[in-house]
Amino acid sequence: MFLAVDPSTPPVTLDEAAERANDAASWVEQNWSTWLNVGLRILLIVAIAVVLRIFVRRTLTKLIERMNRSVQAVEGTALGGLLVNAERRRQRSEAIGSVLRSVASFLIMGTAGLMVLGALDINLAPLLASAGVAGVALGFGARNLVTDFLSGVFMIIEDQYGVGDTVDAGVASGEVIEVGLRVTKLRGDNGEIWYVRNGEVKRIGNLSQGWATASVDVNVRPTEDLDTVRKTIGHAAAVMSKDEPWNERLWGPVEILGLTEVMLDRMTVSVSAKTMPGQALRVERELRWRIKQAFDEAGIRIVGGLPAQTGDEQAAADPTAGMAAPSAYASSTSPQSVAASPLTK
Repeated sequence: MFLAVDPSTPPVTLDEAAERANDAASWVEQNWSTWLNVGLRILLIVAIAVVLRIFVRRTLTKLIERMNRSVQAVEGTALGGLLVNAERRRQRSEAIGSVLRSVASFLIMGTAGLMVLGALDINLAPLLASAGVAGVALGFGARNLVTDFLSGVFMIIEDQYGVGDTVDAGVASGEVIEVGLRVTKLRGDNGEIWYVRNGEVKRIGNLSQGWATASVDVNVRPTEDLDTVRKTIGHAAAVMSKDEPWNERLWGPVEILGLTEVMLDRMTVSVSAKTMPGQALRVERELRWRIKQAFDEAGIRIVGGLPAQTGDEQAAADPTAGMAAPSAYASSTSPQSVAASPLTK
């Protein structure tokens, strides 16, 4: 197959071809330094970005591993049992490390990409404007997801709660079994698992931070000697504060607050103690148990509900209790009986 040659096109002479080749070589020679400069600049930018990203990620990983090792060092000791929850600290450190690594990678690689485009003399204004519009549209479309993510990040950074804590999140309450950037898992009192979105949590009541208060009310007869009641409760509380494991769960002396209610059938004595977080209910049960045993040994009776009646206090039965109320129809001459009697012919 032969190509058709336009007869009107003048043939290219050897001198013209040589001149064109010289022009192309001259153009390449003039721009070669620019291309080399741009290429080396791009290569340098990419190399620095990759090295910086690897360095930052490894630094963050080592920092997280060091935090986990410090937690494992005290795990199993008395200090670890009181102050450290290894699983909680591990999940918190891993979540923070993941967020920091992602943010660092995005910033480093994003900045390197913009620098590469700038080195190629590409106008970044339309690109940045388009990215801004796309970011606004994405923010409106996935605002719930963004809200959940940001709320989870701040919850983890501020250490509002962690694995093992008992919390009241408003929409649900229970023990935290997993903390995520978007969802928090809670195990309820009946064993159910609640999946709570972090963006829906408006308030958090952490029952496992700081300290808790164990409160016990004891009802005794109003005829009991108050000094004896106080000494008996104080002795039972002192013995309890020295026994294992209550000596660790009690973070202060058991205080007898005094009488909170005085009735005809009973007196209420309030007892309070500062305890380890999450141990208030157990301390209350054990304190009631010991107070009841101490009262039995001292002959002090606990009362509650309806007043207890002894044989001397029981009143004689009312003989009229089984009688019906008097009725106007009992008398045949009463107006009611006359009005109710049938008419005679």
